[in-house]
Amino acid sequence: MKVLFVASGNSKNFDIAPFIKAQGESIKEQGIDIEYFPVLEKGLTGYIKSSFKLRKYLRENKFDLIHAHYTLCGWTVVLARPNTPVILSLMGSDAYGSYNGYKKVSYKSRYLTLLTYFIQPFLKGIISKSGNINKYVYRKRISYIIPNGVNLNQHEFNDIDFRTEFGLRNDKKYILFLGDKKDKRKNFALVKDAVELLDHSDIELLSPFPVPHHQVNKLLKSVNILVLTSFMEGSPNVIKEAMACNCPVVATDVGDVRWLFGDEPGYYVAGFLPEDFADKIKSALVFVKNTGRTKGADRIIKLGLDSCTVAEKLIEVYKKVV
Repeated sequence: MKVLFVASGNSKNFDIAPFIKAQGESIKEQGIDIEYFPVLEKGLTGYIKSSFKLRKYLRENKFDLIHAHYTLCGWTVVLARPNTPVILSLMGSDAYGSYNGYKKVSYKSRYLTLLTYFIQPFLKGIISKSGNINKYVYRKRISYIIPNGVNLNQHEFNDIDFRTEFGLRNDKKYILFLGDKKDKRKNFALVKDAVELLDHSDIELLSPFPVPHHQVNKLLKSVNILVLTSFMEGSPNVIKEAMACNCPVVATDVGDVRWLFGDEPGYYVAGFLPEDFADKIKSALVFVKNTGRTKGADRIIKLGLDSCTVAEKLIEVYKKVV
């Protein structure tokens, strides 16, 4: 089977978003032929322009299936008018819009929800990363909930930290925020205010965005806690990466976070008040002092979120569609 991945890219840093490329490579390992078509142009007009390039590309290259990632990339495919069946992965904000506060969706982003609604008749399969994304899919007959997986081979040496490489001190407790501080949806102010309430000189908040993907795992193995403070998420990849590194996490109750954590020790769901978030950080630091690392990687395997298992689930969808 030959499958084309269509996804947004970045001509400066990468051709395809790393987590999408990782998914494609895990499917490749299962014997599926995967090729990539990056959408490098930006804005609505950029996605439309890309559809003409894609149309030409499809005339010269034949595929059994096209797998688009994100609704706007899905429209790039639909406008290219392929004779090939199309699957769309909904990533999150393309379904529920852009959040700029607690339960507050940016009015300008609501067009994404409309585009997600109107594209569905053109699709043969729709993959949602979590249940809260799947709520925006009305064609349930062709709908599947399959979160992104984690390549556990990258986390083989979870007992090693890389503090020296990053210039981190052994007498400090480090709290890691990996999101973009300028992105309102990521809600950096919450962890900033929470850490200030802790008022401990040995606690330091790290926010190194942007970080090359190959450095993320090393950071997660070096810090004491990862925090996620978003107003909304689908199935946050960074949480699964942290769990694969056995790193304790404090996160707001968004997307499938509560399901990911389950009752696993070292993982804490917090509210949106700085006081509550600070209390959960305290609990996480006590866990680190008494226990050290978590058993998050075992939890990932139990949930079937290793990249190999997820790849097998996607291939089953491909076979149904083809």
